[in-house]
Amino acid sequence: MAKKAKKEEEGAAGEEAPKSKKKLFIIIGGVVLLAAAGGGGWFFLKKPSPEQVAAAEAAAKAKNPIAFLDMKDMMISMSSSGQQDRQPVMKIKVVLEIADAKAADQVKPLLPRIEDAFQVFMRELRPSDLEGSAGMYRLKEELLRRVNLTVYPAKVDAVLFKELLVQ
Repeated sequence: MAKKAKKEEEGAAGEEAPKSKKKLFIIIGGVVLLAAAGGGGWFFLKKPSPEQVAAAEAAAKAKNPIAFLDMKDMMISMSSSGQQDRQPVMKIKVVLEIADAKAADQVKPLLPRIEDAFQVFMRELRPSDLEGSAGMYRLKEELLRRVNLTVYPAKVDAVLFKELLVQ
């Protein structure tokens, strides 16, 4: 009987050893898997620091200097509402911002077309259309859209106002 008890104890101990090794391998495998997933996530989701982004932008600007193209001063009579005795007038000075000098050379010969597009659009404006910063923003965006339609395939990046006066 003693021999049977010893064999049963040895058998139970023998079965526990492989089970504990399996648990150990599963735990180690889980830890390695989590570490790999964390490292991969960090690698793919890491964003560059603001200093790195600023350095990259500065390097790009150094390669392609921005060009500014002055347009002629324009005086445009605006559409009036029927209640006013005299017609409102807008005086405007505009500068076009272009990403590179090559594109500026393509845009220069098209300045008369750009001025025409501006004047046709702005003659339909009323003084109330330009009230507040929202009105100025809408005007700037519409002029930029019209410029880019006129100069395509070249691209103008921004329309800048030097002066805008409505009387």
